[in-house]
Amino acid sequence: MTLAVLIIGLLVLRALGALGVRRFATWAASGAHALAAMLVMTASAHFVPAGVTVMPTHADLVAMVPPFVPAPDAIVYATGVLELLGATGLVVTRTRRAAGLSLVVLFLLLLPANVYAAVADVPFHGAPASPLWQRIPEQVLYIGVALAAALSTPARRPTADTRAATAAA
Repeated sequence: MTLAVLIIGLLVLRALGALGVRRFATWAASGAHALAAMLVMTASAHFVPAGVTVMPTHADLVAMVPPFVPAPDAIVYATGVLELLGATGLVVTRTRRAAGLSLVVLFLLLLPANVYAAVADVPFHGAPASPLWQRIPEQVLYIGVALAAALSTPARRPTADTRAATAAA
């Protein structure tokens, strides 16, 4: 489902760009917004109580945390917050570069949980665990989209006004 949200979102936003919506004029900008939409969806599961049956829950994500990671409950809440912050950062052009690079790091840190869940056959939302051959390429795709969004956004260089304001302070 997350992959579908990313790909369909990317195609719809890029089509809007082709129709003249300047915010989505490039694949990288459209990808940043599509990844943000996907992250809002995935982050929501981090906060869903166990009784909910229409989507993955906090308990599903806690089960994915490898045993060597301390405080799995807190880690799941923290990664949900980080995903929401990353999504917000991706849609704000000024923060897109930092958000994209930070998300690359987050996705790399989440990789052991995906590997553990696949290898330990941890069910997800009542369904069998998705296989490792599927999880790794998906994670690589998310890293690629975050990296493309980050690298397509120029690094902010101090202007003469900001240099003068910094010097005066």
